[in-house]
Amino acid sequence: MAPMESNGRPNQKRRTRKDLLQAAARLLKQGRKPSLEEIAEEALVSRATAYRYFPNVETLLLEAPLDVAIPDAEELFHGSPAGDAVSRVDRVDDAFHRMILENEGPLRLFLANSLMTRANGATDDLPARQNRRTPLIEAALAPSRKEFRPTSLETLTNALALIVGTEAMIVFKDVLQLDDAEARKVKRWAIRALVEAAKKPKS
Repeated sequence: MAPMESNGRPNQKRRTRKDLLQAAARLLKQGRKPSLEEIAEEALVSRATAYRYFPNVETLLLEAPLDVAIPDAEELFHGSPAGDAVSRVDRVDDAFHRMILENEGPLRLFLANSLMTRANGATDDLPARQNRRTPLIEAALAPSRKEFRPTSLETLTNALALIVGTEAMIVFKDVLQLDDAEARKVKRWAIRALVEAAKKPKS
């Protein structure tokens, strides 16, 4: 695995980081606190590789439970109308919203850690955090992709990533001081507005 990482391939690096998170989650389920070396062994990577992605085991163990709290696409979209992009993106936001409410304290610590990692000169070619929202947003929009130009679909996916996730929660709660119901109302409005704005003009 190490030779592949040296090529700098982003997908491989994201997979390696994901493997470490999943390995940590499996060991945590055994009811103990594993070391970074044990997690590396479980993930089938070297100890040096693990330390490149996570400077200490506390950072990894803080993020691992959050990683498994998000459902996969098949589970999330079961029974969802394939052609309704807005309702499918709403499902993504609902899943993240519930996860954030249940894990607000750890998420704030995780966000602070990721900011500090960057501030302290982390390696720029390594992902500072796992991108959980974009794959689900892409899956939500996939059945309706013909309604968008390719460039508009990419822009829409990126714009929706601003609405879904911890950062939006910080803005709504700390900056705007909105309650949960108000925040959800604003997010639903923004999701619908972004999806409709990105659609191809009707002929």
